[in-house]
Amino acid sequence: MPGHTHFDESTEEYLEAIYRLEREGPGVSTSGLATELGVAPASVSGMLKKLDADGYIEHRARGEAKLTPRGLEVGVRVVRRNRLAERLLTDILGMPWDEVHAEACKLEHAISASVERRLVEVLGDPKVCPHGHPIPPADGTPPPRPDVPLAQFAAGDRATVYGVTEEVPEILRHLGQLGLRPGAKIAIVAKAPLGGPVTVEVDGKRHAISLELARMVTVVA
Repeated sequence: MPGHTHFDESTEEYLEAIYRLEREGPGVSTSGLATELGVAPASVSGMLKKLDADGYIEHRARGEAKLTPRGLEVGVRVVRRNRLAERLLTDILGMPWDEVHAEACKLEHAISASVERRLVEVLGDPKVCPHGHPIPPADGTPPPRPDVPLAQFAAGDRATVYGVTEEVPEILRHLGQLGLRPGAKIAIVAKAPLGGPVTVEVDGKRHAISLELARMVTVVA
């Protein structure tokens, strides 16, 4: 990308994180962004002011931020290329799903518009990343999210795994070992009271997972 600088990457990373929190998370706050990006809240506050001055966001009281059309265009582009890169790494290069997010974060800034178009063709225009997160359309329209947390289902229900909200390698490895990957057919066998574990059956095997983990796995009926 001509004229691509470290500041450009920093701007893209902020707008990507704001998109994730605004469209897929609990909303944008200074503390939430600091956690998402692994930086100090003071650094976030300064960057939000600059992004507001540059017309990428509307910076509100208490650190809240909302993408402007200009910011949304960049945020969508980066998230889209990140998730296409994840599909490339898993589908074509055969990398494990717990390793691709970190690698895709490096590639997302280097993918050009022409490479993005070619990725869409080669990959068959995928709609979700390997972890079940939607690949946003290039025009910025909100992608459909039919999934709900597994924790909301009751004993006796059957469902199909849609995705995993946290792209933490250790969590993905553990879920992969249990067979709880997107597309897996599961049955909810039991839910212990008072926040106890949820027992699910996958491929004829039963596993008890914590309620916290059941909130991270999303499913469709």
